Amino acid sequence: MAAKRVLGVATVLVLTAGVAACSGGDDSTEGKPKGRAKAASASPASESQVVRSAHRKTTAADTAKMTLATEATAAGKSVTVRGAGVMDLEDGDSSMTLTSAGQKIEQRVLDGVVYQKAPAEQRAQLKMPEGKTWMKIDPARLNGAGGQVNDPAEAFAYTKGVTNGDVTEVGAETIDGARTTHYRVKVDVRDLAGGDRAKADQLRERLGTSTLPLEMWIDDEGRLRQQTIKLTLRPEAGEGQKDQTVTSATTLRFSDFGTEADVEAPAAGDTVDVTKKLMDASKAQGTA
Repeated sequence: MAAKRVLGVATVLVLTAGVAACSGGDDSTEGKPKGRAKAASASPASESQVVRSAHRKTTAADTAKMTLATEATAAGKSVTVRGAGVMDLEDGDSSMTLTSAGQKIEQRVLDGVVYQKAPAEQRAQLKMPEGKTWMKIDPARLNGAGGQVNDPAEAFAYTKGVTNGDVTEVGAETIDGARTTHYRVKVDVRDLAGGDRAKADQLRERLGTSTLPLEMWIDDEGRLRQQTIKLTLRPEAGEGQKDQTVTSATTLRFSDFGTEADVEAPAAGDTVDVTKKLMDASKAQGTA
């Protein structure tokens, strides 16, 4: 149970920003010709411009294969989640298979809603109706509760507000055979909170900082190939058995841009909304 809690707290925090943030967005390189991220021009793009424009140039590729890896630790217990699948980069829809503790979970994200095909043990714990194998989860309603909900799109839009002082070029590196430039970026906690001031204040308190380090690897066409974010989450006062520091690292990687990525919701007759049950279970664990 403690291991599941570690995963839930860390993953939900990493994926706090809204799914809608993955589409659209302005940056100061709009209208400039595509090319190498550091290509010479009459007015070379600054490091922050390269980072900001990576969001637009990556979503312009429409679709990609992706992998996701999250590792979280608290009180000596660790959980690792790995996933692989495809994503519609513009809409944020995705389909992937997650693996953790020897179990595989099929997951789809469509219009901001998460669907997971639950293992038999989890279906029993949630008392899902007979014949229902897919859980429907609304992250907007969870508001940080309920645990293992991974939406890989959300961590992709944290960088649209960075300035020159927020970005440092680390150097050239190769990711999956593609030449990239590695950048270290400071992300404002407000961006993780999606503009919610109360949530931003809560995150600052638990993180003990107003900015977070984000590692980005951007290819010669200005597209994001890999992104890693690491967190140290301090306990909230009065959390009882949850009073423990959580550390986590999440890496998202893109490849094979333009691949087929048609994502459909599971059949309604095979799906049950478990959002409220997850919220109630989280509250019960917090007071146990």
